Amino acid sequence: MRKTKIFSPENLPGGKVCLLSHYAAVDDSFTSTLKILHQQSILHSVLGPQHGYWGETQDNMIEWEGYIHSRYNVPVNSLYGRTRIPTDEMLQGADCVLVDLADIGSRYYTYIYSMALTMRKCAGLGIPVALMDRPNPLGTTVVEGPVLDPRYKSFVGLYPIPVRHGLTIGELALLFAEMDSLPEPVILSRKAESGWVMPSPNMPTRDTAVVYPGMCLFEATNLSEGRGTTRPFEMFGAPWLDPWKLCDELNGSPFMQGAHLRPHYFIPTFNKHTGIKCAGAQIHVVNESVFRPFKAALGILDHCFKNPETRWNDPPYEYEYEKMPIDILSGNSDVRGAVDAGDTEALIRLSLTPADLWKKTVRNVIDDPERFLFQ
Repeated sequence: MRKTKIFSPENLPGGKVCLLSHYAAVDDSFTSTLKILHQQSILHSVLGPQHGYWGETQDNMIEWEGYIHSRYNVPVNSLYGRTRIPTDEMLQGADCVLVDLADIGSRYYTYIYSMALTMRKCAGLGIPVALMDRPNPLGTTVVEGPVLDPRYKSFVGLYPIPVRHGLTIGELALLFAEMDSLPEPVILSRKAESGWVMPSPNMPTRDTAVVYPGMCLFEATNLSEGRGTTRPFEMFGAPWLDPWKLCDELNGSPFMQGAHLRPHYFIPTFNKHTGIKCAGAQIHVVNESVFRPFKAALGILDHCFKNPETRWNDPPYEYEYEKMPIDILSGNSDVRGAVDAGDTEALIRLSLTPADLWKKTVRNVIDDPERFLFQ
């Protein structure tokens, strides 16, 4: 990737800074980027993504609107309410935009699209963009899942990238700039990173992020993905499943390499099946180097859809009102077709990423496309 600069006011491409960020954007002393910019008297305003700046809104398509920050007295404008693109008014008077968002390495995570749409808007207004690069918590070696078919683009997938893309948010910003023919952002870094701060309400630990590239698919079904429990995406189930049969069938299968399913019952406190006992399992990752979350989720879906009570959810989902939620998440209609047909072998094939295509896509952004593992 292009050489980065250390984060400091001198390395920002402008004086008054509009900050696209959230509460997880902190340094190694857990001081927020918002506070740092305010202390340096260069903070113009704040843009907040899905879930609100503080992560106060729980679920998809729960919007929030802007307000004046109670301590720093600057506007905090919503990019997940009446608009997902910054308005001229939001950016008026800003000399640059600084993006500092904690990403989790999955195509579905909408923060990267708030970044992309902001970059597009800034290019149109001639406002330079800087971006704080942060590590991908899933690493930058393994790539998994189909590349998005552009016919299925949405706010959970605007660009033709795999489900698990293996890029840092800085590399993504450079890739999006190249795809959109935009000016490259200035890439910044810190000397040290903080510990885990949950970037959204249902991403409490890094363990959650590890399974998320697969288990997010459950949002497109009537199965609980564990929202309303203390281990979202790690727990899953429904009132009609047999947890023992599920675990017996999948443990030791090609889908569950590096992980073990433990039968489990839970009662969600909100979201799907609120207050109803659900039967399912918890995923325990025991060897992350061989565990493939997208592949694991396809195997679980294959099993669960053998029960006639399991079904796909209809739209709307993340502001898409026509296409099926599973199709915009998986990036095409092939996963839905294979699950409906009970075609287990097709699902294993669909878990793979076309290596040559992805290496070609990122060749101008990263130094070594051969770093990726596709199996």
